Amino acid sequence: MSHSLSLPPELESYREQLLATRSAFIRVEALPSGATKQWESKVGGLPYLPKGAVWPTAPDGRNLFFLAQLNFGEMPRLAPFPEKGIVQFYIYDDDLYGMDFDEGENPDTFRVLYFPDVIENEAELQTNFPPLRDYDLLPHHPDVSHPLRFRLEEEYMPSTDYQFWQRFGADFFQQFGAQEWSLTDTFNKTVRADGHKVGGYAYFTQDDPRRADDPMLLLFQLDSDEQMDLMWGDMGVGHFFIREKDLLNGDFSKVLYDWDCL
Repeated sequence: MSHSLSLPPELESYREQLLATRSAFIRVEALPSGATKQWESKVGGLPYLPKGAVWPTAPDGRNLFFLAQLNFGEMPRLAPFPEKGIVQFYIYDDDLYGMDFDEGENPDTFRVLYFPDVIENEAELQTNFPPLRDYDLLPHHPDVSHPLRFRLEEEYMPSTDYQFWQRFGADFFQQFGAQEWSLTDTFNKTVRADGHKVGGYAYFTQDDPRRADDPMLLLFQLDSDEQMDLMWGDMGVGHFFIREKDLLNGDFSKVLYDWDCL
């Protein structure tokens, strides 16, 4: 992204403050469906599971569904994210895709796994997976694999991320009176954080579930995507958040899973 920032005249006095929010992130691009190696980054398909690793299950004993995996060895370096290793995301096929509205970190019906050392020898990996069970509701097609590729970009803080209200105040746009909603709309069209990504700012169709007193990083944002026929409800977006200390410790057991839609 260019360092230039197009703003309406009414927001020009805030230009330097907005420019100061510039942040690096990794843009994730989903490619057309195709064959993937088990250790490659992907949405859907067969996951990377070394022999002895256990496929995650829900409390009812049924397998969760493999959603996606990120091989950080294939990605540009972005601190404090890992330099290597595979992070995987699994979800459930209930009407909330495994999300717990009351406790977003409850891992009963979703799971995030981390394999710090990646084995690229198929003889040491599980390859004989049970047939995909019938499912009720999922945002994606778990039997179809979409490879992912990555590039490092920069962006500015959107109003959808809770950090915007921390920095500029929850009533920021109200100060413009009758122009409040038109300026909000113009700003939101200019400064967006949608799409698939790792790090940077988050995009929401509703509200950011994070709390100012408990900051969490955007581990992975998976947006609705027509090419993959992937849809979170009605044009929604899925998120996984993690605390920086847990990320640095390689602890992915306390991830916050959230998705929302229009």
